[in-house]
Amino acid sequence: MKKNKDASAARSVQHPRNASSKPASANAAANELSELRPGQSVELLKELHILTRDGRLNQDSRRKLKQVYHLFNFIEPLLAELSTPDRGPTLADHGAGKSYLGFILYDLYFKALGRGHIYGVETRTELVEKSRSLAHQLGFERMSFLNVSVAESTGAGELPDHIDVVTALHACDTATDDAIAFGLQKHARAMVLVPCCQAEMAACLRQGKALQLARTPLAELWRHPLHTRELGSQVTNVLRCLYLEASGYQVTVTELVGWEHSMKNELIIARYTGQKKRSAAERLRAILEEFGLDQALGARFGLQPQPEIVPVPAATAPH
Repeated sequence: MKKNKDASAARSVQHPRNASSKPASANAAANELSELRPGQSVELLKELHILTRDGRLNQDSRRKLKQVYHLFNFIEPLLAELSTPDRGPTLADHGAGKSYLGFILYDLYFKALGRGHIYGVETRTELVEKSRSLAHQLGFERMSFLNVSVAESTGAGELPDHIDVVTALHACDTATDDAIAFGLQKHARAMVLVPCCQAEMAACLRQGKALQLARTPLAELWRHPLHTRELGSQVTNVLRCLYLEASGYQVTVTELVGWEHSMKNELIIARYTGQKKRSAAERLRAILEEFGLDQALGARFGLQPQPEIVPVPAATAPH
């Protein structure tokens, strides 16, 4: 009899908790929505699968949103500087993927501004089609998506001759260099780059490794395969920064918040000043020569080949 009373009492305690579960869930969802920026479209975040259908954030989507918002903090001031009363900024997002960044930039900045244009560049056809469909669904009329590679986009007729801001997030291997070349050709006022893998540099370092070891003790820095990959990544990004400085950009390098779990968390921000640093070009050439990479990679970083010095034969004395 006592057991029955205890069970009955336990059930009576559980009922209030069950009754309050829905309000608790609603409160949790409201708290999560408070993490969104003012004016952020909940519908957009649901379509991007950052928010679940009931408006919740899971651990992965919360991290993703934190990353995009952190990038937004860097890009928004650049857009504001380049915006004028009669003209909005243009932005090209290379390796756009699902266009998380492009859509959130449009939603939080371009939509209210009423002018300007975002171009997403992506090679995967299905992602381009989905992005076009979503932009149409949301009425984001000043978003366009190109189904081309970063390198091909330089000559794409759909793009204007001038682009204000170039972004490239995790564009693999040489795609970041292609984005820089695109920015230079389009006279970009700013570039925001998050480099990815640098396989080309690592491959170049592996070639002739024995010769380099005999030539300089610095070759010990890339003797082991793991060090080759790490050093290749570091050297490539240093060369990119020097190239941008030599091309008239002021460069800042920082770390992305929320990307600590990834080694690919380096953020390069370049702002055009028009002051081309000769010293940067000289150091760029010196580093390439020191690593024995001037012939393989010099052209990629804008270096003209040094003229070959042909020895002049000594004049023979007349007989």
